[in-house]
Amino acid sequence: MLVVSEIALALVLVIGAALLIRTSLALGAVKPGFDAHNVLTMRMSLAGRQFLNSAAIDQVVRDGTRRIRALPGVLSASATCCIPLEGGYGLPFRVMGRPLEDGPFHGGGGWQTISPDFFEVFKVPVVRGRSITELDNAAGPPVVVINEAMAKRFWPKSDPLQDRILIGKGVMAELATEVPRQIIGIVSDFRDGGLNQDPQPTMFIPNAQVPDALNALNVRLTPLAWVVRAQGDPMQLSPAVQEQLRQATGLPVSDIRTMDEVVSRSTSRERFNMLLMTVFGAAALLLAAIGVYGLVTYTVQQRTQEIGIRMALGAQTNGILKMVVSQGMIISAIGIVSGAVGAFFLAKILESFLFGVKPRDPVAFVAVPLVLIAVALIAVMVPAIRATRIDPVTALRYE
Repeated sequence: MLVVSEIALALVLVIGAALLIRTSLALGAVKPGFDAHNVLTMRMSLAGRQFLNSAAIDQVVRDGTRRIRALPGVLSASATCCIPLEGGYGLPFRVMGRPLEDGPFHGGGGWQTISPDFFEVFKVPVVRGRSITELDNAAGPPVVVINEAMAKRFWPKSDPLQDRILIGKGVMAELATEVPRQIIGIVSDFRDGGLNQDPQPTMFIPNAQVPDALNALNVRLTPLAWVVRAQGDPMQLSPAVQEQLRQATGLPVSDIRTMDEVVSRSTSRERFNMLLMTVFGAAALLLAAIGVYGLVTYTVQQRTQEIGIRMALGAQTNGILKMVVSQGMIISAIGIVSGAVGAFFLAKILESFLFGVKPRDPVAFVAVPLVLIAVALIAVMVPAIRATRIDPVTALRYE
């Protein structure tokens, strides 16, 4: 029973490890929808009364990006509230002129503040319309850019570029002065909440047009993020970029990373789960092999005289080998079947950790038992071969 339990537990753990390994491989193959290579990111805290209005933030961003773009090796630079894959805000909206059917809003989506060149930094193409420019400031008409996911969901049969939307008004006091915004562009989808999540409807607002009350809330909650696309290794530009931002704002930066690091960090939980389950699975597999080996070895020792008598009466080596192997493999088979049944029902527990693979993945449920059968067979064969080499005369005198 101990050996059967070891084998069953090993099968459950190794199947779990196989599912998580396949999840990690699937995440590695996901295209995020943006180009993360050669992009430098850093954050800057703008705490202070001088940054409570949008005009002050806009001036900081204009001065900072102008200085950064002048550096050799810089292709583009921008600022945003939210770096891709690190989450953001969400707000509901109403489409102006469209009748309301259920509730005070037509829908909701992600909400991000960006400055000009944000999409250029990440090489996110504009599908229709235009991107945000320097002219989309406080003096210009209120505008918004949406992604394809939002356009497809809320304008399946019409043109969103012909509509205006009112974002979040009535939800919070900070949006009391929000006015309808013209949709000026549609950008390609990119994964923002994580590589394991499909792109969700998202709205992009010029940071110069954020209501002052909402801006004051933003700077208290989230540091401003600077994003810079370089010609080569972005970390080599980090000292120069930091110096230019210090001269422009007088403020330090923190959390300096490449976008490749951000992408890698976004899947760190999945990699840790995979590593943990793999270690446990390997340990259980080793214990199961040791258990099978120990049990069969003990059985052979207990039956030494019997085996000697069988051989003295003419039993063939192949018959002895088959007898010992079959007894060990029957125990292994009971453990494997029990483990497969247990894994079949317990795999649903892992569903929230999986991506790109079903909890009852046929590949894992076929490959892992075959591996365990091979391991058990090796563990059984060693004492079985030793049994065939017993000297009948010695065995008959064995006590």
